Amino acid sequence: MIMNAKRKVDRRLLDQVVSIAVSAGREILDVYDNSDLTVNYKQDGSPLTLADLRSHEFIQVSLEKMTPDIPILSEESSPEIHRKRHDWSTFWLVDPLDGTKGFVRGNGEFTVNIALIQESRPVLGVVYTPVRDLLHFAAHGVGAFSAKAGQKARSIQTRKLPERQLIMVSSRSHKHAGLDRFMERIELLDYRVETYPMGSSLKLCLLSEGLADVYPRFGPTSEWDTAAAHCVLEVAGGQIQDVEGNSLEYNKPDILNPAFIASGSSEVDWTSLL
Repeated sequence: MIMNAKRKVDRRLLDQVVSIAVSAGREILDVYDNSDLTVNYKQDGSPLTLADLRSHEFIQVSLEKMTPDIPILSEESSPEIHRKRHDWSTFWLVDPLDGTKGFVRGNGEFTVNIALIQESRPVLGVVYTPVRDLLHFAAHGVGAFSAKAGQKARSIQTRKLPERQLIMVSSRSHKHAGLDRFMERIELLDYRVETYPMGSSLKLCLLSEGLADVYPRFGPTSEWDTAAAHCVLEVAGGQIQDVEGNSLEYNKPDILNPAFIASGSSEVDWTSLL
């Protein structure tokens, strides 16, 4: 069984996806450790490497074997698959290498993201950081966890806002004028803000572990960039909201996400600060 009527996922399925993500990460590291790295570029200007393709292929084959009845949408899927996705109510949503720019720069801030989407919401999510051998994973009805691969997992949860000092994470690759305005409005609430730039879905994972408090994102992201970590954050007690206060949804007509604010605590009405 994959899921019951209350949106609870079978723990065995979560464990299987964790194993797939770790193995895909090894495919990536095999390329990452090769100094002769070739970078191609897609039509939208985003980089594409052999590591993206090897991870994509491994995850695709593994998920098809494990759940042949559930379709798969990956960042590297064909245009035909992208057209078919609108007919799906349940599907795998995959970013085989989130943070390719960080991969190319060699900063280690890249992840493997695998999510299970049901009725527009992520109900299972696995984020694996190959360089750190670090896992963040969650499923509704199971819990949210962090672990070094092969080691015992520990439960994680978001934190309440600390006294007068917030940690805000931001994109390392995409700067936006709205970020400065957002910080100024937080400071008007008498909070001091420390900001840490970071790549890939690691930003959402920091919120999930209670190591950061808020992540405003005004620049472009796609659904596969956020889905897996969104599930981890939500199960850990956090949220991702668009500018109108609605939770992010998936399999929209446009694969791009709207601007959003991810947070570990609902003590502040974050959208009122936009």
